Amino acid sequence: MKSLSAAARRATPLLRSDIPAAVPARRVTGTGSVLSAILDHGPVARSTVARLTGLSPASVTSHVGQLLARGLVRESAETAGPRGLGRPHIPVEIDTGRYLVAGAHIAVAHSTVSLMDLRGRIVAEDRQPHRTTDPHRLLAGLAERLPRLVSARAAERTVLALGVATGHRVDPVAGTIVEHPLLGWRDVPVRDVLSAATGLPVHVDSHSRALARAEQMFGEASTRASMVLLFIGAVVDAAFATEGAMHRGPRSGAGSIAHLPLGAGGSGGAEPCPCGRSGCLQSEVSERAMVRRAAEQGLLVASFRELLDQALAGEARAVALFRRRAGLVGRAAALLLDMFDPAVLVVVEPGAGRIPECLADLREQVAERSWVCDDPERAVVPSSFTGSVLATAGGAVALGALYADPLGPWPALPAVS
Repeated sequence: MKSLSAAARRATPLLRSDIPAAVPARRVTGTGSVLSAILDHGPVARSTVARLTGLSPASVTSHVGQLLARGLVRESAETAGPRGLGRPHIPVEIDTGRYLVAGAHIAVAHSTVSLMDLRGRIVAEDRQPHRTTDPHRLLAGLAERLPRLVSARAAERTVLALGVATGHRVDPVAGTIVEHPLLGWRDVPVRDVLSAATGLPVHVDSHSRALARAEQMFGEASTRASMVLLFIGAVVDAAFATEGAMHRGPRSGAGSIAHLPLGAGGSGGAEPCPCGRSGCLQSEVSERAMVRRAAEQGLLVASFRELLDQALAGEARAVALFRRRAGLVGRAAALLLDMFDPAVLVVVEPGAGRIPECLADLREQVAERSWVCDDPERAVVPSSFTGSVLATAGGAVALGALYADPLGPWPALPAVS
């Protein structure tokens, strides 16, 4: 399942006929707009939902009735108008007591299975190291872990769907991992395999797009206008959204920034990259590169997580490595800000989220290098999900699909007319 080399791809020019037909972006339904407004403002009156969405009161009443019938929202205690005057109304809010979604995130060295309620809160998670990177055996292991987690933590709530997220190129329409070089995967039919194994509807997307959607639903409100999300982990990639819609690209390649050239990153020169060049973004800032640089400085750690723990404990060499990383990420962030001019750039990187000096260093690089970003304090923010990024990513894939189309084919939900 290895991909073709870069040289082989260049030797076979891409023809216009090779590019798949564009799939129209999924637009949020009227019912989806109502559900999202209830998520944002609930408990909220139907009349307020009408003002928020621009839909007629009659339409909102109809949509809310369908959401009530499906058990996705519930009515709260009746309230009256100001000082007890006016006709009482019954607010509605998201019902978190009936349903959950499941998530799975596939990283390079481990995978995380999680449960999430309909407000995006993590109910449970289980992270395990890979025993194999064979795709079918790894996916079978994920499917086996899910029922145990549901039995232990779901509290009799029904799981509606499974969302799967990972790095590199993912085609959400086909439900496949197109290419994950670090796992050696190519064209893996994740949706088909996991649907057959779990009996659940399965939705698949890149972790960057999933986390960007999570920000739009539950996190940084400014991301709803336009955003770039920069993911820095074992894999380095990005997601881009404008007017609420994610840009995927005709080959599901948007956000493939692993080989963005940075050149030498300070003392020690540029890191060699498997692509044959030096100074690529991923080779400079990935978790593997961080652990290798720690060893060069005599800081022996068994894993990136251990290195992070030492930095959080104040170990000077570990902190210095994370601050160096933040500076390099800031250089990449400045390029992306100039390229897309988004309302906000979200950085998913534990140093930026948990070590104040790292976020300051990152913003300093943006201020120095970006031509369009005049307020890095506002425009560059850490992830809203620091500490639960991987558990959030998979569940957000499923919840994104639910909020976009709550009246769609969800087998566990009651049918509505």
